[in-house]
Amino acid sequence: MTNTPETGTDSTAAPARPKVSAWNIANVVTVIRLAMVPFFVACLFLPGSGWRVAALVVFMVASLTDLLDGELARRYGLITDFGKIADPIADKALIGAALISLSVLGELPWWVTVVILGRELGVTALRFAVIRHGVIPASYGGKVKTVLQIAAIVSYIWPGVPDPVRWVVMGAAAVVTVGTGLDYVIRAIKLRQVAKRARAV
Repeated sequence: MTNTPETGTDSTAAPARPKVSAWNIANVVTVIRLAMVPFFVACLFLPGSGWRVAALVVFMVASLTDLLDGELARRYGLITDFGKIADPIADKALIGAALISLSVLGELPWWVTVVILGRELGVTALRFAVIRHGVIPASYGGKVKTVLQIAAIVSYIWPGVPDPVRWVVMGAAAVVTVGTGLDYVIRAIKLRQVAKRARAV
């Protein structure tokens, strides 16, 4: 390998990858999921079993878009900093709206909603607090947490699910939610430490 005399850098180095626009199909799907939240809430509060089923369908479709935008981003190289931030925010908006609505309706204890949303809001605040050092992407544990939360909420929206089943699934979701929250705190501390050492060099 040779170096150019002007810069001293390797002339055979691969060209930099083109910057991916934030306005791509993966991020559009994420924004659509966010837009579905108020429609879901409206369906959940309207009386009648038909609206309840409609709320369930909207919630499940919105939840499936989480898998879709992630797959699109990975397959077509559409991963952006906007997507890394907007995707978890859209997830939290959907999950948060569902939990609060169920608690307002008297179907889910408020302490469950407070614990889960407290973790979600805390992690979101943590993401923005360390964003100048770098972006903390969603972890595998975070995806498991999201799946458990979705399953638990579906069990509460779906009529006729036995209460013990609802409690077990929601309990598992709460435990994993708290555990992954602690993991994010550790990752944020490590990211900040790495950034400090990099600035010190």
